[in-house]
Amino acid sequence: MTAIGFVTRTIHGGFRGQLKLLPVCADIDIVPNRDRSGDNPPDFRIFTQGLEVGSGRILSGESRGTDYVSLSLAAPALGIRKLCANLGRTVGLDGDGGFFLIWNPVD
Repeated sequence: MTAIGFVTRTIHGGFRGQLKLLPVCADIDIVPNRDRSGDNPPDFRIFTQGLEVGSGRILSGESRGTDYVSLSLAAPALGIRKLCANLGRTVGLDGDGGFFLIWNPVD
């Protein structure tokens, strides 16, 4: 699995950290979507420099049944395809609140 960033949990229930790709290194905020409305709203919204660049959803894993956060990002700097990643808990880094952004390539 390829880690493409690192975030830590915030006191407001979201995450803050960096997305790190070869052409892009951006500070990101993953914030709970408090204004959820419509048919299938995301659980989180992703921002960089005040611009919304993606969303996140809490999903349940098939094999273990544990919840995880799946992210989807889209921005001109990322090209024409969206970038998908999952938050994966770190072990021994930054206490209990650290997560890697694990690249999840989409076909």
